[in-house]
Amino acid sequence: MATTSNYLAYDLGASSGRAVIGHFDGQRISLEEVHRFENNGIPVGNNYYWDILRLYEEMRTGLRKATHGGKTLNGLGFDTWGVDFGLLDAQDELLGNPRCYRDERTQGMFAETFKRIPREEVFEQTGIQFMELNTLYQLVAMRLQNAPQLNMAKTFLTMPDLFNFWFTGQKACEFSNATTTQFYNPRDKSWAYDLLHKLDIPTDMLPQIVQPGTVLGPTRDALNKELGIAPIDVIAPACHDTGSAVAAVPLGSPDDVYISCGTWALMGAEIAEPTINAKALEHNFTNEGGVCNTFRFLKNITGLWLVQECRRIWNLEGKNYDWGHLTALAEAAQSLKSFIDPDHADFGTPGDMPKRIQEACHKNGNPVPENDGAIIRTALESLALKCRYTLNQLEDTLDKTMGNIHIVGGGIQNTLLCQFIANATNRAVLAGPIEASTMGNVLVQAMAKGQIGSHTELREIVRNSTEIKTYEPSQTDTWNEAYGKFEKLI
Repeated sequence: MATTSNYLAYDLGASSGRAVIGHFDGQRISLEEVHRFENNGIPVGNNYYWDILRLYEEMRTGLRKATHGGKTLNGLGFDTWGVDFGLLDAQDELLGNPRCYRDERTQGMFAETFKRIPREEVFEQTGIQFMELNTLYQLVAMRLQNAPQLNMAKTFLTMPDLFNFWFTGQKACEFSNATTTQFYNPRDKSWAYDLLHKLDIPTDMLPQIVQPGTVLGPTRDALNKELGIAPIDVIAPACHDTGSAVAAVPLGSPDDVYISCGTWALMGAEIAEPTINAKALEHNFTNEGGVCNTFRFLKNITGLWLVQECRRIWNLEGKNYDWGHLTALAEAAQSLKSFIDPDHADFGTPGDMPKRIQEACHKNGNPVPENDGAIIRTALESLALKCRYTLNQLEDTLDKTMGNIHIVGGGIQNTLLCQFIANATNRAVLAGPIEASTMGNVLVQAMAKGQIGSHTELREIVRNSTEIKTYEPSQTDTWNEAYGKFEKLI
């Protein structure tokens, strides 16, 4: 009988987090959730923060539950969202609560940055998609404000790297998350020092960069004593949650496309070398780090954020919608009636999203959705059409016809959206696994321990361990007509 190894994966998204034990027998993986918790940004005045110490306490709770009764763990690893960070002082104390990427301080930072260094040069040095929420523009904002924290900082750590440090005492930045900063140079395989110097951003605070699958070290003695456990190896998976998710996408061909769908829908292809050229710049694609010496050539699309924010607002009004109810309302609404660009700046921050969607339809000349179901259907159909728009750009940039679309992540539970994407793109959509980021996290840990020999083997384990549902395109003529209308909005 094969021996089962147990790995603890902390998987944190922008709205919730979990601690999950992955049980791996050498052929298949099964997941056991041991702890779940909320993760919401907290507005204070005009600022928007993460409650980082509460998150750390939730992780200690997760570890306590995972080791209850003397359970043995072979390793643990963190994956989180990208771009946000913490700064440590000379005594390794955290300099304030990290800001959330939706904080308003980055507004206008494109213009300020490009006064000092041309947009084209930023892309040439980094190959990263331009989004004002990127770490680079957060640091530019801090520099322009002469922020004391930046002047005092001795160590910069992205969010999962901060948790790694608190668990082990080791300071390093993992590759997949380091690339999301927009100041990693993939050609030089180092921080983009020249870029940062031109923007007067200190570089002596930047730690070494380590690859996915690096064993960072054992858990701290104080943590072990507190919980009454033996030391556990802390392993860096792909510490960016999309990096872990893409690692577990069961791609059938190098030409297949993936979408990691949740709050964001990250759509792209896996490539061996970064693609940094005029078309990638024109279409605003990004070259983010992946596992096993790969890059994730993708584009960030606003995913289910619009639906999540609509639900939050409606539930504050007392409607108490669950996700299934919202999907049913959308399914009953009239199809392909109104469209918005889900990536428009008007939708980027928290607020009255139903009203914003209605106002956007009014501005762009579309019929204004008159009820909750119509609003959600507008958001979902527009997201599907934006996926087609992005697919066209992907094919143009890589100069080839792409294959099937694999969707992973919590978004695949919205079966209506999966069918819409198949219809809009005229591609078969293969949905699964839901738990891609957790699976990728666990299996890269197992790879670090020598239990998996290759990325191909890792993906075969995913296929053996999960059910994949296929959505075939339908009503393609109707969706082609709708796309012509949608394209005029972009």
